[in-house]
Amino acid sequence: MGCFQSKTVNLPSPDDPSVPNKPESVTEDQVADQENQVPCFKEFEFSELEKVTNGFSPSCIVSEGGEKAPNVVYRGKLEGNRLVAIKRFSKQAWPDAQQFVAEATGVGKLRFNRLVNLIGCCAEGNERLLVAEYMPNDTLSKHLFHWEKQPLPWEMRLRVADFIAQALDHCNVENRKIYHDLNAYRILFDEEGDPRLSTFGLMKNSSNGKSYSTNLAYTPPEFLRTGRVIPESVVYSYGTILIDLLSGKHIPPNHALDMIRGRNALLLMDSSLEGQFENEDATKLVDLASKCLQNEAKDRPDTKFLHSSVAPLQKQKEVASHVLMGLPKNTVILPTLLSPLGKACSRMDLEAVHEILLKTGYRDDEGKENELSFQEWTQPVQEMLNIKKLGDVAFRDKDFKNAIECYSELVVMMTTVPSATVFARRSFSYLMTEQVELALRDAMQAQVCIPEWPTAFYMQALALSKLGMETDANDMLNDGAAFDAKRQQQQSSWRC
Repeated sequence: MGCFQSKTVNLPSPDDPSVPNKPESVTEDQVADQENQVPCFKEFEFSELEKVTNGFSPSCIVSEGGEKAPNVVYRGKLEGNRLVAIKRFSKQAWPDAQQFVAEATGVGKLRFNRLVNLIGCCAEGNERLLVAEYMPNDTLSKHLFHWEKQPLPWEMRLRVADFIAQALDHCNVENRKIYHDLNAYRILFDEEGDPRLSTFGLMKNSSNGKSYSTNLAYTPPEFLRTGRVIPESVVYSYGTILIDLLSGKHIPPNHALDMIRGRNALLLMDSSLEGQFENEDATKLVDLASKCLQNEAKDRPDTKFLHSSVAPLQKQKEVASHVLMGLPKNTVILPTLLSPLGKACSRMDLEAVHEILLKTGYRDDEGKENELSFQEWTQPVQEMLNIKKLGDVAFRDKDFKNAIECYSELVVMMTTVPSATVFARRSFSYLMTEQVELALRDAMQAQVCIPEWPTAFYMQALALSKLGMETDANDMLNDGAAFDAKRQQQQSSWRC
């Protein structure tokens, strides 16, 4: 299958003066659809991925593998504000760079809304990395076995069974019939709360061909006998997922089959699901699990049968997954609700941010600079203005190191009349020199100077995004947009 290109690539910018102003008719769903198209698979440079993870900072780590699967997954943000998961393998995992790229490229051709689609890879020197869509709502393992607020509802468990069956059948149709080590950690939930199957499992775990890293009790019998994985092995693993969904526990397949054969199937059921399901539906799912877990591979059903068996069991298809799971729905701000600066910060367009800060100048400092100009006859104030001018010239010329030095000297001198703009400009300069924590501190200080200044909130959003704190960054964008709207309303009332 081919890859999708973003629908927004050829759209005119809302800031383009050649585009007539007319009412927006774009819905939130259309915006999400435009932004979430999966880009074409590509090979990344290592420096690119190092940059978007803040030098593979520990603060960006999402998960870490153990001895049998030594790898670390980081959260990063690409250009265009796209969040990604970056899996960094150990140096020994893929010694052959060509084999790694070929395998990744093959998997990267898949595009399906039930998969965590692979966006790219990197093979430079000893580095082997995979880049995939970012899933913000944890794994099936977390929601089944380590839940905090509520157990995973029955209807959501059926949806997991259905969506993963769809994913496996799609892979089968696309001749990607082997999935390595399917388990509850390989199923993740996207921003809508929909379950997706990680594409990392479509690639071999390591150079030695070992495809199963979990407890041997969960390993398909033929793999134990021959060391080989076949398409029917994937169906067996799907059966272990069904047992997980039914029981909410780690129950070895053989033990589960013993319970089923002893007609104690309902004893498998998770006690927290009491009253949520009909016995007939549970029995059908138990029966399907039994078929999947047959000792002989030839006795197991195919992926089409899996989907046709679980799809009819869902009774609440119209209810969104995030509602069923009790997850908060992220608020979407239409780009037109943000000022040009807000839009530039939301898409991490640092060039545009710099231009806007230059164009805006010091006009939001509410006359503080004019107050100083009346005192130019004093030597200290004249010196202060000279340093400010040097800082502004360095900032304009993108000499951010010197801009930081000048603005830092200025901040020390401006004890009585602090400037929000100086803090905003130094904040941006810190960002451009990879001093993100200092950038956030200065953006917060700018807010102290002018509590409802949208620029201060947008600069905080920029720094928080760089630190990988997406929820907080979105909150700051929301606050900045709200104060922008408030200012516009006040200006309209003054004109009247």
